[in-house]
Amino acid sequence: MPYPNILSPLSLGFTTLSNRIIMGSMHTNLEEQPDGFKRLAAFYAERAAGGVGLIITGGVSPNRSGILAPKRAILQDSMQVPQHKVIVEAVHQYPTKICLQILHAGRYGYHNELVAPSAIQGPIVPFIPHELSEQAIEQQIEDFVNCAELSKMAGYDGVEIMGSEGYLINQFLCLHTNIRTDVWGGNFENRIRFPLEIVRRIRKRIGEHFIIIFRLSILDLVKDGNNINEVAILATALEKAGANIINSGIGWHEARIPTIASVVPRAAFSSITALVKKHINIPIVACNRINTPDVAEAILESGEADMVSMARPFLADSHFVEKARRDAANSINTCIACNQACLDPIFKGKVASCLVNPRAAFETSLIFSASPSPKKIAVVGGGPAGAMFAIYASQRGHNVSIFEASSKLGGQLNLAANIPGKGEFKEFIRYLKVSIVDNAIDLKLNTIPNTDMLNSFDEVVIATGTQPQPLNIPTSTTANVLSYIDVIEQQPLGDKIAIVGTGGIAFDVVTKLTTPYTEHLPLKQQSDIFAKHWGIDLTNQTQGGKKETSLQTQQTVEITMLQRSVRKPGTGLGQTTVWIHREEFKRKNIKTLSKISYRKIVSNGLELESRGKEFTLEADTIIICAGQQSDNSVNVKDLTVPYHRIGGSKQVKQLDAMVAIRQAAELASII
Repeated sequence: MPYPNILSPLSLGFTTLSNRIIMGSMHTNLEEQPDGFKRLAAFYAERAAGGVGLIITGGVSPNRSGILAPKRAILQDSMQVPQHKVIVEAVHQYPTKICLQILHAGRYGYHNELVAPSAIQGPIVPFIPHELSEQAIEQQIEDFVNCAELSKMAGYDGVEIMGSEGYLINQFLCLHTNIRTDVWGGNFENRIRFPLEIVRRIRKRIGEHFIIIFRLSILDLVKDGNNINEVAILATALEKAGANIINSGIGWHEARIPTIASVVPRAAFSSITALVKKHINIPIVACNRINTPDVAEAILESGEADMVSMARPFLADSHFVEKARRDAANSINTCIACNQACLDPIFKGKVASCLVNPRAAFETSLIFSASPSPKKIAVVGGGPAGAMFAIYASQRGHNVSIFEASSKLGGQLNLAANIPGKGEFKEFIRYLKVSIVDNAIDLKLNTIPNTDMLNSFDEVVIATGTQPQPLNIPTSTTANVLSYIDVIEQQPLGDKIAIVGTGGIAFDVVTKLTTPYTEHLPLKQQSDIFAKHWGIDLTNQTQGGKKETSLQTQQTVEITMLQRSVRKPGTGLGQTTVWIHREEFKRKNIKTLSKISYRKIVSNGLELESRGKEFTLEADTIIICAGQQSDNSVNVKDLTVPYHRIGGSKQVKQLDAMVAIRQAAELASII
């Protein structure tokens, strides 16, 4: 059997999980939609059909004070049980267990009713929490128990108690947020009473035949967080209190250290899971940046954990486990950890999905049923939009040919894959290549189709993408002016560099110029480099596992970014990742000049004007990242068959890979 460790059953005594893979908790924002529970049922059922052993739902609050934001899901009353039964019954069609995550936001709630062990405002919300009285703490515990009891009534196999990421329970555990002097604060024994009482009372109320998972913060990454000795003591106490599984959590949401973005190496935190594992007898789960069966298998084989949790990988591919079981890992649509379609939309109140799989969370509306009248379709352009359209359309029964002008499939994905921290894009390119072969799509590389060729098809899809937007200012013939494509493809540069633009492409260029590429190194070495750079103590001997780091890093080049506006560089990029780039730019002393008017590019730099002053910015190289324009190379006037535009050939405003791929999927579903 391939992957014998992750695919082996796990007995909990009273019940058995079919394998060691957990679909970790994710908030999709579906709960807040009018037909949300029906959509959630379809979402979870598709993952259960794909073979995952255990699903943990998105966080559900035990009372009103615990919600993350207004209108978020609460399970506090028996009237709310029937909607959860819809989910459970859908999942239980398959040999998959499902547990409800009980999450109390504490001081992280975005409303004015939030509560916490102490009235200390969190840095990521504008509200000061109300300090809980001893009587109110008892009521909170009862609300957790009541929520667990209601989940049992709904048919859930168990619950996960959210005790990490800086939420309420985590706030009780750490001096960072708990400055109480009563029996719920002070020494560590008092601070751990709150989670232990929750677990004990749930176990007493519901009995032994019910899974209790505790999500334990094993690395807080904040000042005055817990150290490894305290984490081990709590893990041991939770086992005695009745927990069946310890799930690991990494970092508080307020910690200014990346924990799940693509800059984080795969399995970067599994070693600390191993430190906790040796203290307990119940299974412990490794998490964060585990996105392939090989990485998951290696963690279990090494003994670092008993199970692995993957959340976003199940957005990317609902049949991750089934493909691993039939030894077809190469066909898995791998999570690239971009956050663009999953986490970022949540902060805008939208439904989460997946850049590489736009059907995620849209299972009831984005359907690729067999076409009643298969067509012969030409796709011009083999970038992400063209390739994904071809895959979906061929799955519906259409006969699809891709014409790609270059020698490579993937378009600008190939550029992204060359940026340090974005190496995961290579996995998406691999998925496209494998899927095109599996779906018998005719791929013609180094081919520009003429009009006669295109008119021989029933329909044409134009997915030619974009081209760099030229900067229309006078330019000396002796100036060294390059496009972002030149730079990403390793064009030599000088010591002083000016970058015209401060958007996503400009950010990628700066990263390319200033960041060592480490993805070729062994994972352990990558993790060590990452931990040193961000000041992470992977042994968690220091309180919270956070070390001091140098604010500046040595750079061999001097980089200045230029923009016409006065906005923050990177405005428009994803909220969950742009802060990482800005932190890095501070360290690397990347300068930004705003409100710039471009006069002329000269041999030694740029002649500029800003706020009424004219000056010359010296630069050996000027890199143009001034936006993009649609590639209109296809002569549509002579087409005699219906045609459609998707991706960059359709629009450049508010365009990214997520938008382009969704357009491809939606067109493929109806063509």
